Amino acid sequence: MGWLVLVLIGVGAAALLWRLRLPRMLWSFAGAALMLGAAGYALQGRPMLPGRPTEASKVPGVVEPVMSELRLKMFGRFTFAEPYFVAADALQRSGAKGSAVSLLIGGIASAKQNAALWTALGQAYAAHDGSVSAPSRFAFDQAMRLAPEHPGPPFFLGVAYLDEGQFAETRKWWARAYRLSPPGTSYRDEIGTRLRLLDRYLAEEGAGATPAP
Repeated sequence: MGWLVLVLIGVGAAALLWRLRLPRMLWSFAGAALMLGAAGYALQGRPMLPGRPTEASKVPGVVEPVMSELRLKMFGRFTFAEPYFVAADALQRSGAKGSAVSLLIGGIASAKQNAALWTALGQAYAAHDGSVSAPSRFAFDQAMRLAPEHPGPPFFLGVAYLDEGQFAETRKWWARAYRLSPPGTSYRDEIGTRLRLLDRYLAEEGAGATPAP
């Protein structure tokens, strides 16, 4: 059956080339390409294998637009890092979390001192590994070493711990991010709101109350 399909493809390709009025001097190139494909099929084709449905291996990731916007507020718009943010978020949404990590590593190779990219790499590793893994923590630590007075790296490290369910660690890093945020900035208020909500949750949990989702 496979050979019959291959023959039909060859005939169809020849008819299409004739229909498109391909110059005769180029027919030899087209024929060589078809023969190369046939040779590859003869060597590697396995038409007798039964077909079976397969499931997609990529599971779409969740990237919250609010967090993406907050990251831009902290690190600025129209910067070297912004296109990498956008592309990495798109890859994570499509489920290509490993590709998002590779993309950010490539960006860091061109800008090793860019704390914003190191922060995004920490996030990408956390999403890929499902936790604040050793590579994720290393990336966040690099970001904090490069920009020790910037609230972005500790805040997003706290977000990664939040996704992991480590609320005490989240509070520690969010409190640090709040202290580092300049007064009057919009993101300082947003960090403060999240910190208050987390404190309320921790207080209810400590009192034995049923925590809100």
